[in-house]
Amino acid sequence: MRFGSKLIHNGNEIDKNTGALSIPIYHASTYHQEDVDRPQEFDYSRSGNPTRKALEETIAILEGGDRGFAFSSGMAATSSVLSIFSSGDHIIVCEDVYGGTYRIGSGFFSRFNVEVTFVDASDLDAVRSAIRSNTKALFLETPSNPLLKITNIREAVKIAKERELITIIDNTFMSPYLQRPIELGIDIVIHSATKFIGGHSDVVAGLAVVKGRELAAKVYSVQNGFGAILGPQDSWLLLRGLKTLKVRLDYQQRNAQRLAEWLDSLPNVRQVFYPGISSHKDRDVHFSQADGAGAVLSFKTGDRNSAASFMKKIKMAAVAVSLGGVETIVSYPVKMSHASIPQNERERLGITDDLIRVSVGLEEMEDLMEDFQSSLVQD
Repeated sequence: MRFGSKLIHNGNEIDKNTGALSIPIYHASTYHQEDVDRPQEFDYSRSGNPTRKALEETIAILEGGDRGFAFSSGMAATSSVLSIFSSGDHIIVCEDVYGGTYRIGSGFFSRFNVEVTFVDASDLDAVRSAIRSNTKALFLETPSNPLLKITNIREAVKIAKERELITIIDNTFMSPYLQRPIELGIDIVIHSATKFIGGHSDVVAGLAVVKGRELAAKVYSVQNGFGAILGPQDSWLLLRGLKTLKVRLDYQQRNAQRLAEWLDSLPNVRQVFYPGISSHKDRDVHFSQADGAGAVLSFKTGDRNSAASFMKKIKMAAVAVSLGGVETIVSYPVKMSHASIPQNERERLGITDDLIRVSVGLEEMEDLMEDFQSSLVQD
């Protein structure tokens, strides 16, 4: 079955009790037990809920994993996955990563003696050189946030498997529609489902999909023990959002391609970051492992004043954190998504004060480009 059909027909689309074409929202915290000597599937909703189960099974099918898990946020998913590691363990993380992931890697988990080294994961030699005797995992994000750098997933997996490392990837920018890392050898896939999977800027959620029953049991132990689970109402919103993932992303990435090419042609735009344009140095690598360029791009205006002017003038796009909604969202990474990264480190990475990130929505492209054009002109 092709992916677009699988979004609609995956075995979790019809309520088996009533035939309803929408899974019910089970607002239940606990469940009657018919026989205390024979435990039934559901007993307490931290441990399992029928609406959440439908979502978790759906995302596992779409990503090609053995088990899915739904969390209260993307960071809850990331933090819970990283909690399977122990004191004394070392994890390699790509340096151009979401600011929240950087924050917990550089600060929170260090309190528990879990050490993190940030490397340029697009440089596989740097990944290989960072491996130590106590390294247990490799954490990737490709395309990366916010500079859309590309890591060769297949080659990174080969390096990891040579040293028996667990491989983890944040697949938020691509979603399972455009990139399925488990098919490329990745062990754990993470999503901020707040973004493209939800798709309407109305839910905060995280998902993880695991390949391998033993590894999945470790993630479930953390999910059940910490209890950072997704509620039934939000699970239902994600189930609904998934049904339109393909049609939304098809339109959004066509818009993103046009916008990126147009921005790349403007004299007052210094640089555009988007794997769909010919100037992206790792374009071929990206399209060898993904089915599209996605709907997120970044660009540099050349100086802070022009970037600030653009953010004040823009009208068609929302100025906000987050991405992946039906509306175009522009954000200013140095003050928003990556503010938790120290300034000197941001500048070393190229996350400068003239960088603007754009999540392209479903607007008419001509309207959006007219607004961008007028907003890029300084008074």
